[in-house]
Amino acid sequence: MNYLIVIPALNPKRELIEYVDTLLRHGYPGVLVVDDGSRDDCRSIFDEIADKPGCRILRHQANMGKGRALKDAMRFYIDNCLSDDNENVRFDGIITVDSDGQHVAMDVDKVSAAMSEHPGALILGARDFGHRDVPRKSSFGNRCTVVALKLFIGGSICDTQTGLRGIPNELISRFSELRGERFEYETVMLIDAIQSNTDIVEVPIRTVYIDNNSETHFNPVRDSVRIYRIILGTFLKYALSSLSSFIVDYAIFCGAYYVITKGGAADSRAVWISTIAARICSSLFNYTVNKKVVFKSNRGPETLVMYYCLCIVQMACSAALVNLVSLSGVIPVQIAKIIVDTLLFLVSYHIQKKFIFKEETANG
Repeated sequence: MNYLIVIPALNPKRELIEYVDTLLRHGYPGVLVVDDGSRDDCRSIFDEIADKPGCRILRHQANMGKGRALKDAMRFYIDNCLSDDNENVRFDGIITVDSDGQHVAMDVDKVSAAMSEHPGALILGARDFGHRDVPRKSSFGNRCTVVALKLFIGGSICDTQTGLRGIPNELISRFSELRGERFEYETVMLIDAIQSNTDIVEVPIRTVYIDNNSETHFNPVRDSVRIYRIILGTFLKYALSSLSSFIVDYAIFCGAYYVITKGGAADSRAVWISTIAARICSSLFNYTVNKKVVFKSNRGPETLVMYYCLCIVQMACSAALVNLVSLSGVIPVQIAKIIVDTLLFLVSYHIQKKFIFKEETANG
């Protein structure tokens, strides 16, 4: 159990003192509590904890958010526990827990054991959101985030919002530099781990909600917006890129057609030439925006070949699937086209993200 316990705390109750005592009795050699701008009447709680052997307090003069508290704790850990001249206080990693009593010591022990069993992995304490004691809003919120994360990022995680996490030394420096100051930081951590192919191990823990989770500082509107902005950010840029490409395509088609026909009668030859010119320009525009803005890829010109191969395959699949669906006679071809192209749009997003424009660095 050579792990430092990190507890971000905002206006904690006195039960936090007993909780720290329990963790110390379980054999953890150190506890670092971050006072994230708590009220003055909570100062005695932090002072009592600071007097305990192996315990330290980091203080924020004002509330800066859970993400900032965790990152400041990591930076303190890097400066004081990982440097070469501090071998006597060296730990094998940190375990983050919440200050509201949700994470019982036995579950912290499970995370500790999993860290020893899976070195280098990010360990998550996963709650059972089907349990009858879970507040409905917490269950619904987590299920939505799980689906969104899997659909737009690719990870398969049961509890995306858990604060009980085991972070080994190999990951701490990288995690300490991630963006996010409040609850969205924990989502950023998961996304970084998924995209960098870091092993993620979930261990089942008890589902504890005290007073129907009344002590939580999570704002269901403000913090949810921050979390979904992180999860959906790349996809929304991808969607806007596609919409812009459509506008470019349409504008060039109309302009080329007008120039060729000089505003005259319909001309099938002009339609073909205008269509080809518009599609070449709009696809180059879409490729450039996706590479530079959406996925921010530094990969070489091979991505252009891969991109156009995907476009050809996607076009062929669209025609084949629309024809197949429409032959059933159940769905009109116009509706089939919408359904098929929407699915291919999502598939294309994942292919471009994971293969064509995937970063070649260790961090994905």
